[in-house]
Amino acid sequence: MADSRVSERPARVLYLTLESPREGQASYAHVNEIVTGLRRLGHPVELFAPRYANGWARPGLAGRFTEYAKLQWQLCRAARPGDVVYVRAHFLAFLVSVYGRLRGLRLMQEINGPYEDLFISYPWTQCFQGLLTALQRWQFRTADALVAVTPQLKSWVLAQGVRGRVEVVPNGANVDLFRPGAPTEFTDLPAKFVVFFGGFARWQGLETMLAALDCADWPGDTHLVVIGDGQQRDLVEQAARRNPRLRWLGRLAYAAIPGVVCRSIGGLVPKNRQGDRESTGLFPLKVFESLACGVPAVVTDFPGQADLIRQHDCGLVVPPEDAPALARAVARLAADPALVAAMGSRGAAVVRREHSWQRRAEQTAHIITCLTEH
Repeated sequence: MADSRVSERPARVLYLTLESPREGQASYAHVNEIVTGLRRLGHPVELFAPRYANGWARPGLAGRFTEYAKLQWQLCRAARPGDVVYVRAHFLAFLVSVYGRLRGLRLMQEINGPYEDLFISYPWTQCFQGLLTALQRWQFRTADALVAVTPQLKSWVLAQGVRGRVEVVPNGANVDLFRPGAPTEFTDLPAKFVVFFGGFARWQGLETMLAALDCADWPGDTHLVVIGDGQQRDLVEQAARRNPRLRWLGRLAYAAIPGVVCRSIGGLVPKNRQGDRESTGLFPLKVFESLACGVPAVVTDFPGQADLIRQHDCGLVVPPEDAPALARAVARLAADPALVAAMGSRGAAVVRREHSWQRRAEQTAHIITCLTEH
């Protein structure tokens, strides 16, 4: 068990995220919850994030690259001996890594997925796959510590020839926000529904989920409520127009999501096979947040998320990209309120006990303390 204590003079942390932490995306919760938790534990934290994370219009590609360079320049100017630089892994964060090595700063890299995630999200980057992979691998190899969100990602990154310590700190949930009975301003939600929330990235399995809604096994009295936005928005918009059982709420504020989730009979996490999920595992935020709200999670059978569900019997596991199986899982929940209540209760208890963001901040602070004391 990690020691949550910090040193008498907690290290200053310079937190860099080149990915814009926008509400409705996992990065928003992860960045803000870890920063808040570290500050609560006494660490001064300075956040370096793109300006368009705070309401500015998102620029084009050249504008974003300029912003990336500017952020790293600002961080380097702010850095002092003894600081810890915490980088949310990004292939273009190598500038601050080079500077950190030259100045003797302590460098931490947070790893949320393998290299392939970039090429899936932005297919145009496949033309530069060799270069971008090399830049990312170099950052991992020169970091003093790496934070992987699954045990499988830890094994994967160790194979990249890293020299620093590698620790597993999974995602978590804000158990003060995501809880049973959370309030909501929505008064017209369906009487019975399952929910999907998050970014519409290509690996989320939206095609499978929407196909399941059209399957004969999907229960006729159960709706699908979708929260979010992103690359595959057109898929959701088209499905919402043709299927009256689909309700798309768009992008909601972080604090508005729990009130919808806790009124569902299940949270859907239908991740597909895009990316090396069997080797690197998955611990999506929406799994922990659904469970924290006291509802079962329906997840695809990948290491991490499936292990959690099976270990605590707090949801259902289905094969990836199997729409009929997903429809049958929804039907099982719709037909058995007692099962939903029992699984939901077990899930909420385990997240509150073991997977809160405060717990994750304590684990992160322990790593920071170890870096600065040795």
